[in-house]
Amino acid sequence: MANAEAYVARRGLRLIERVGFGIHGIVFMVEGNTELGTAALKVHFSREPYLREVSIYERVAAMDITEIRGFEVPRLLDCDDELMALKMTVVTPSFVLDFAGAYLDFPPQFSDEIWADWERKNQEQFGADWPMAQIILDDLKDIGIHMLDPSPNNICFR
Repeated sequence: MANAEAYVARRGLRLIERVGFGIHGIVFMVEGNTELGTAALKVHFSREPYLREVSIYERVAAMDITEIRGFEVPRLLDCDDELMALKMTVVTPSFVLDFAGAYLDFPPQFSDEIWADWERKNQEQFGADWPMAQIILDDLKDIGIHMLDPSPNNICFR
C-alpha cells in the first residue's frame, strides 16, 4: 500500500479503489486532474515478477498489440522501477492481462507430467472456454509470451 500511495503522490493522482489482489500484487483504480478518465495501477510485491511484467508489456507495446482474438490487452502508460508500479489502461471483458507470472521468450522447463497436470487444471478452470483460452495462449507464445498461470481472472471471457 505504501508504494501505491507514493506512486500517486509523485504523479498527482488519486487512489479510487482496490479492484484486484493476487500473489504478485495489488491493483487499484486511479485518477488525476490532468488526465482524462481513470487508469489501473498495479503495485508488485517483489522485483522479479514486476520486471517480467514490464518487459512483456513493453513487447506488447512495441508490437502495437491492443487485443488478441478480440480480447483487449491493457496498454502500459507508465512504470516506476523503484516502487514496482505499473499504470495501465482499464480494460473490460473480454480481456487478457496479468503477465507477472509469465515468461518472455523462454518458458521454464517442466516434466511431461507437470504439463499434463497444468492442462487438466486449466480444463477444469475454464470449462467450455478452454479451447479458446488455448488459442489465446498459443497466440501469446507466438510473440514470445509464455503465460503459465492462466485463469478466468486473467483471460476473462465475460
